[in-house]
Amino acid sequence: MLDKKKLFALDIGTRSVVGIILEEHDQQYHVVDMLAIEHSERAMLDGQIHDVLSVSKIITEIKQKLEKKHGPLHKVSVAAAGRALRTERAEVTIDIKGKPRIQKEDILHIELSAVQKAQSSVAEKHDEERSHYYYCVGYSVLYYRLDGEEIGNLIDQQGDEASVEIIATFLPKVVVESLISALHRANLEMEALTLEPIAAINVLIPPTMRRLNVALVDIGAGTSDIALTDSGTVIAYGMVPVAGDEITEAISDQLLLDFPLAEKAKRELHTNESITVTDILGFETELSKSDVIAQISTAIDRLAESICEEIYNLNGHKPPKAVMLVGGGSQTPELPKRIAEKLNLPENRVAIRGIDAIQSLTIDEQITKGPELVTPIGIAIAAQKTPVHYVTVYVNEQPVRLFEVKKLTVGDCLLAAGIKMNKLYGKPGLAMIVTLNGQQITIPGEHGGPPKLLKNESICSLDDEVHNGDQLTVVRGSDGEKNTLQIKELLDEVPSKTISINGEEYQITPTITQNGKVVSPDVLIEDRDSIECKIPETIEEVLISLNLRDLVHSLKPFRITLDHKETFLPTFSGRLFRNGMEVKLHSSFEHLDEIVIEKKRPITVRELAEKKQMMLNHTLPVFFNGQELELKKTITEFRRKDQILSDEDTIQDGDVLTHQQRRFKPFIFQDLFNFVEVEMPARAEGNFRLLKNNQQTTFYDQIDAGDHLQIVWENRKSEA
Repeated sequence: MLDKKKLFALDIGTRSVVGIILEEHDQQYHVVDMLAIEHSERAMLDGQIHDVLSVSKIITEIKQKLEKKHGPLHKVSVAAAGRALRTERAEVTIDIKGKPRIQKEDILHIELSAVQKAQSSVAEKHDEERSHYYYCVGYSVLYYRLDGEEIGNLIDQQGDEASVEIIATFLPKVVVESLISALHRANLEMEALTLEPIAAINVLIPPTMRRLNVALVDIGAGTSDIALTDSGTVIAYGMVPVAGDEITEAISDQLLLDFPLAEKAKRELHTNESITVTDILGFETELSKSDVIAQISTAIDRLAESICEEIYNLNGHKPPKAVMLVGGGSQTPELPKRIAEKLNLPENRVAIRGIDAIQSLTIDEQITKGPELVTPIGIAIAAQKTPVHYVTVYVNEQPVRLFEVKKLTVGDCLLAAGIKMNKLYGKPGLAMIVTLNGQQITIPGEHGGPPKLLKNESICSLDDEVHNGDQLTVVRGSDGEKNTLQIKELLDEVPSKTISINGEEYQITPTITQNGKVVSPDVLIEDRDSIECKIPETIEEVLISLNLRDLVHSLKPFRITLDHKETFLPTFSGRLFRNGMEVKLHSSFEHLDEIVIEKKRPITVRELAEKKQMMLNHTLPVFFNGQELELKKTITEFRRKDQILSDEDTIQDGDVLTHQQRRFKPFIFQDLFNFVEVEMPARAEGNFRLLKNNQQTTFYDQIDAGDHLQIVWENRKSEA
C-alpha cells in the first residue's frame, strides 16, 4: 500500500474549534475525520484568542480524541481568522509642482506612504503604541487624483499635486503570537500558518481564476469574512460583524423557538419548501418557506446589505464579477438572490460553494458535507500547498521579521522596520521671495533627492522582491539647495529699441536695479531682493538714460527771474521733433524713430522788452544845423546784478534781472547836446543865439519832432 501523508488542521473559530484530518497522496486529498467542539465561554473575540488557557484546553481535547483513532499528532496547520484582520483607508497628497514627470518609483512611494498612514490609523484605533505591530497583508488602490481630478494612471503626468487613496488590510502580530501560545500548551507545533480567507480562496479559486474580480464571503456564526481577487492576486480582505446568528435570532424571535431549534429550522429552510416547528409553548406549527422568509426578511436584508457595502468599499466602489458564498451562514434562505440584487449582478453570478467544488477531494461517508467545511479543509490544503512563513530581512543591519502572506517587497520591509516613507526624500532647498517690478515672486529651492535603496549592495526599487536573509540599506535622499538664478532668468525677454537723435544712432536697453543699485542682467538673485527692470517710455526718459541731460535742459522753457519773479518765455525755448512732427518731452517713442532737437538761444534786451511789451527808449527826430538827427531818451532800464544792460546785450536762460521804469519828460533844446558836439567857430566872438525853426529860443524850451535847431555864433567886430 502506498504511503499517505497525514495532515492535521485546526479551524479556531468564534463559536467552536474544528479539528480535521486529511490524507494526501499525489495531490489527491481525502477527508478522514473531523471533530468540532464549541467554546464553553467567550475565549475568542474578533478572531483573536483572549483566553489562551481555555482555547488550548479545547485544542488538547480534540487532539486527544483524534489521536485515539489516528495515532500521535505532533504538528498542526492553523489559520489566522479573517475577522481578526483590520481594514483601513488612507489618502496621501504630495506637491509635484515644478517636479519632473512622475515615474513608477514615485507612485510606489506615494502608495506606501498611504499604507503607512493607514497602519498608524489602525494602531491608533486599537490602542497600539507602534504601527509596525501590524502586518500589512495586502492593499489596493481605490483611485489616483491629479489636481483634484480622478485619473487612471499617474505615470508621466505633471501638475501641482498628486494624491492616492488606498484600502489596506492588517493583521495584528498578537493574533499570531496567541495562536502559537495556545498550540504550545497543547503540545503541538505549528507546521504551517495561513489566513482563513486565503485558505478558502486557495481551494475554491485556483490561481488561474484569480485574474477575475471575484468576492469570496465566508459567513460564519458571528462574522462574515470577505476576500477579493483581481489581476492574479488577493487584493483586499474585510469583515462585517453580521452573520448566521443574526438570522437564527430572527427566526427564534418570530417563531418563539429556542436557539438550537431556530438553527435547525434555518438549515431546513435551505432544502425544504415547508418546515414543522414546536415553539416554547409546545404548539406545533407547519410553515411554508415563503412565510418564514417573509417574517425574517428584514434580518436577511440587513445581512445582505452589510456584506455588499463592505464588498463595494473593498473593491473600489464597484461590484465584482461574481460572488462565492461559503460557511454555515451561507445557507440563509434567499441570501444569494438578495446579494445579487444589491450588487446589480445576475442571479447566476452569486452562488453557494460547498466542498464539492474543491478539486481532487474525497470525503469519508461518515462526515456530513456542507459549505461550513470549506474553510477547515482549505486550511489543511492551503497550509500544505502555500504555507505562510516568517522571513527575516535586515534593514540597515537591524533584523526585521515579516509574515509572508504575499510576495514580500523592499517597501514591505521598510514599513515593517517602522521607517517613515515620507521622510526618505530629501527636503527641498530654501525658497527665495523677491519683488520684480512691484510684484512678489516665490522662487522654490531645488527638489530633495530620492532615497538610495540597496539590496545585497545592489541598487533596487521599492517593489523588488525580497527573500529570507536579504540585506537592505536605505540612505535618505540629499536635501535640495537654494536655487541659483540670474536676474535675466526671471525676465521673459530683455527688450531693446534703436533710435536716432540729431543724426546719431543709439541703442535703448532697460535699466535694471537691484535694491536701488543699477546692475547687469547677469547678477545673481538673493532672497528679499527688490528688482526693477524698466525700459524708458518717454523721450525725456531716453535722454536721461543716455546721459544727454544738456539736450533735456535745452528743451525746457526759456526762464529768467525778473524783479524776483520767475518768468517763462516759451517762444525762445528749444523745439523737439519726432519723425518731422513737433512733440513734447513726455511723448512716447518707437523703434527706429528719428529725434531732432533744436536748442534754445540767448535773447537780447530789446527782444525781451518787445516780448514783455515794454518801451526801452523815447526818440525824437530833429534837424540840427541842417542835418537830420535822432534824439533818444531811456524809459526802461534793465540791470543784471549792478550792470546796466544795453538794448543789444544778450540775456541767458536762468539770468536774474531787475528793471526800472522812468517817468517820461518832453525833450528840451538842452537835450541836443547829449548827441552832438558843438564847436565854436574860430572867428566867432563867443556870443551865440539858439534858434528853433528860425525863431530865437532858450535851452529849456520844449522841442518837437521835425524841428530845425540852430546855434548861431556872432562874428568878431572889425578892428579899427
